[in-house]
Amino acid sequence: MKMASLYVEKESALHRTHPINKLYYIMAAVLIPLFISNLYVTVGVILINLTLLSKGRVFRRMLPLIGVSLILMASILLVQGLFNPDNETVLLDVMGIRYYLEGFLHALSICLNLINIICAFSILVLTTRPSDLVESLVKKGMSPKIGYVFSSVLQIIPEMITSTGTITDAQRSRGLEMEGSLLTRVKAFIPLIGPVVMNSLLQTRERAVALEVRGFNSRTPKTFINQMEDGSHDRFIRSCCCVLVIAALVWRGFLWLR
Repeated sequence: MKMASLYVEKESALHRTHPINKLYYIMAAVLIPLFISNLYVTVGVILINLTLLSKGRVFRRMLPLIGVSLILMASILLVQGLFNPDNETVLLDVMGIRYYLEGFLHALSICLNLINIICAFSILVLTTRPSDLVESLVKKGMSPKIGYVFSSVLQIIPEMITSTGTITDAQRSRGLEMEGSLLTRVKAFIPLIGPVVMNSLLQTRERAVALEVRGFNSRTPKTFINQMEDGSHDRFIRSCCCVLVIAALVWRGFLWLR
């Protein structure tokens, strides 16, 4: 059975990039803006992320992930602009309600970092098969059990979405009203969530049985189907990411000492 995931099957250089390189890039893309704490740097890294997503032909698949966080970002902008303790300069005054510049800039920094994190992780999850990522990590010495947990985390959301869609169609075909007023939707929630939870438990049991049959707990050395070896360019990319992170950390330390 094909496992559900956020991975998008495309042919691009980003898809062919070693999964470990993408992890190093995520580390650099997330930590550098946090260490330097400059809006221009954060925007620059976001533009790099968007360029990579476009080159990988998965830009549109990233947009729903941003959309999910819009409510959170709107609340951050509202709360910080109104109640940040550093607020001094009034940006807006509507019917006696004052919205401050300092809170807005602080909230903007948080929101940009959130967008940056989503874009950076999208590069990994949209262009990397979970199995390839876990296999690469296991080859580097990570425990297969931890690798299985990591793979399950990457797959749980798309699997729940797929399962919910299937169960919704099945319940609708049985005559259950799934659309309409708020009360109708609330009544349909329990008949929907029950099978979703039960299906998740059954899938967990089936996975456990399948792993046991395939000798997951065996202590014999494991072999791998895909032989993805590190090249000199891979080591160069990882070294550059580490150097950039260290440079950003040194820059942050320099600002603290001033």
